[in-house]
Amino acid sequence: MRPGPDPKLLRRILRDGMRPSEERDARIRAVVASIPRGKVATYGQVAAAAGYPLYHRLVVRILRQAGDRLPWQRVVGAGGEIKLKREAGLEQRRRLELEGVAFRGRRVDMERHQFRLRTWELP
Repeated sequence: MRPGPDPKLLRRILRDGMRPSEERDARIRAVVASIPRGKVATYGQVAAAAGYPLYHRLVVRILRQAGDRLPWQRVVGAGGEIKLKREAGLEQRRRLELEGVAFRGRRVDMERHQFRLRTWELP
């Protein structure tokens, strides 16, 4: 069994994630903007592709702040789960369905619609 992440490192990541960084935030926004129509990525994948693994909660915050300036509907929880509640979750599902994204029950069919992020191709 592998040991878990270092608690001190996790605290530092959480603390640093709250500090303003335009470069970091711009990289996360660029990753989200690169997800094509009909594809999705998870919050964790977006954070890792931007070069900030474990910053998935920051991705959520940036998407909230950006509103409709980014294709927020293309970012989902692990396993394709829509994490938004009530009307916002229904809106996300509706937008994805309009883009041709298929669901298996309550989750996105990740085998068909997961976008494979390639960091070396990002602007």
